[in-house]
Amino acid sequence: MASSAVPELIPREVLFGNPIKASPRLSPDGRRIAYLAPVDNVLNVWVGTVGASDDRPVTRDTDRGIRIYFWAEDGRHLLYLQDVGGNENWRLYAVNPDGDTVQDMTPFENVQVQVLEHDKRFPSDLLICMNLENEAAHDVYRLDLTTGKLEMVAKNPGHIADWLADASLAVRCASAATPEGGFDLLVREAGSGEWRALVSWEPDDSLTSAPLAFTEDGQSLYLKDSRGVNASRLIRMEIATGAFEVIAEDSQYDVGDVLLHPDTRAVQMVSYFRARQDWAVLDPRLEPDVSNIRSLHPGDFSIVSRDQADRNWLVAFTADNGPVSYYVYDRAALQSTFLFDNQPALKQYSLAPMEPVSFPARDGLTLHGYLSCPPGQARKNLPLVLNVHGGPWARDLWGLDPEAQWLANRGYACLQVNFRGSTGYGKAFLNAGDREWGGKMHLDLADAVRWAVAEGIADPGRVAIYGGSYGGYAALVGATFTPDLFCCAVDIVGPSSLETLIRSIPPYWSTFLATFHKRVGNPDTEKEFLEARSPLFKVDRIRIPMLIAQGANDPRVKQAESERIVAAMEAKGIDYEYLLFPDEGHGFAKPENRLRFYAAAERFLARHLGGRCEAGDEPA
Repeated sequence: MASSAVPELIPREVLFGNPIKASPRLSPDGRRIAYLAPVDNVLNVWVGTVGASDDRPVTRDTDRGIRIYFWAEDGRHLLYLQDVGGNENWRLYAVNPDGDTVQDMTPFENVQVQVLEHDKRFPSDLLICMNLENEAAHDVYRLDLTTGKLEMVAKNPGHIADWLADASLAVRCASAATPEGGFDLLVREAGSGEWRALVSWEPDDSLTSAPLAFTEDGQSLYLKDSRGVNASRLIRMEIATGAFEVIAEDSQYDVGDVLLHPDTRAVQMVSYFRARQDWAVLDPRLEPDVSNIRSLHPGDFSIVSRDQADRNWLVAFTADNGPVSYYVYDRAALQSTFLFDNQPALKQYSLAPMEPVSFPARDGLTLHGYLSCPPGQARKNLPLVLNVHGGPWARDLWGLDPEAQWLANRGYACLQVNFRGSTGYGKAFLNAGDREWGGKMHLDLADAVRWAVAEGIADPGRVAIYGGSYGGYAALVGATFTPDLFCCAVDIVGPSSLETLIRSIPPYWSTFLATFHKRVGNPDTEKEFLEARSPLFKVDRIRIPMLIAQGANDPRVKQAESERIVAAMEAKGIDYEYLLFPDEGHGFAKPENRLRFYAAAERFLARHLGGRCEAGDEPA
């Protein structure tokens, strides 16, 4: 039964501002800890001694903040990636833990760095990938952190999508894209030997199969593999013969995270993302550790960092009703110490539970998702926001979702649906989304709304569609394909034309182009089909107000995708709001930009759905 007390408004700053602390990592010797925390409202890397109070920032970023960092195996460098204005041309920087010097290790313009591998047996070395010589292809380089020397160790002929190195940092595995949209798994016996195909994944298996790691002796590979089965399973395959054994599998759910021993590379745990993340412990020596960890917190846990001795772990817990909590776990003593919450202010507020739900689509396919309803209100005849995930080859997960909490706190039911094409539910479910952008994928979303209405949860006259990236496209589709189902729509960096989306992908996505052709459509041969699935060409059907937000530097969904549909709505006199962020890319990294967007979205939704706003932000 719902309480009669309406909960206090959660400030947007708490939900969408910078965390107080986040992403902790243990130093290789386990004596120090690094984490992200603001300096003048910009996320930077901080370092402190475990058990002491000597924390200090070691970076001084003043712009977009640092979000991706890690310790080098030598313990004398912290490494982080940074781009400019959201363009995703990442550079690699190194800073010593005392914060004395910052060095740009890859000082190249318009080049993207990807971190491939590092190993404690080679403490000063790092494998990185860069599209330095060809913007469409990432080659592999060995970087000496002491001297800064870069040496190319694997040349990309143009069709390699991913690389994999063994425990000696020899690049011996590569995923080669095929013209049909599949991948050939190439291997070689040494770091400079001849390549040969070990496995061929057909297009239907291409998004549910992938190499994970070499075994410690380099004679076998761990693979996620869905050949001959529906859900991808974890296998170990001998490189010499191709013979394999199944290590873990589930009939419905794909293998999720895999935890390997840092030295022996033996599989220790495997997870499946069902309604929540479920871990299966395969190494019985971990049973006491996992039992102790599970007793600490009711949320779902993950091991985010281990020292080189594997004595100390950093464990993160995510829950639907509170901040992310971090603990230091001492395996020898079987004892844990609370470290910090990422956003402790959330504990002051009533948060909404994220309830797993399922229901049938109109063709009988079972859909899964999550429902978050306003605390303190009856679950009846509520305004509903259908919050559509991006990807689309991704999925919503259980846990703390700031947008779900924001919407529920403002008085809306938030429904998140893993529509066909989403990952984690096996390849039949994923492949059911092929060529269904704006088709059955959208019908799944419509069926979700109709389910919520039939259950009495949603008021059919007050339903909004909201999302980013693919979710932004879905919002545009909702406004053009099914305008009678929704009363307003919010599109964040969503493509309006599938033809121009595919034609304008970044050059380094060229190995994924055949996948787009198979799963979305080919603009060279199917122009009319793609136009039929593109909201840009159905603007005259829009009868609901729109809010559109775009990053000017977005390399994935270009600014023109928003500008063209905004211009078309302007020409037809359609009610819209448009926010362009000149210093953002595919999403909004800067807290001031995030807060500006969510303030505008809050006013927009309150105007059209009738929910609550922070004081001073009420719609006119």
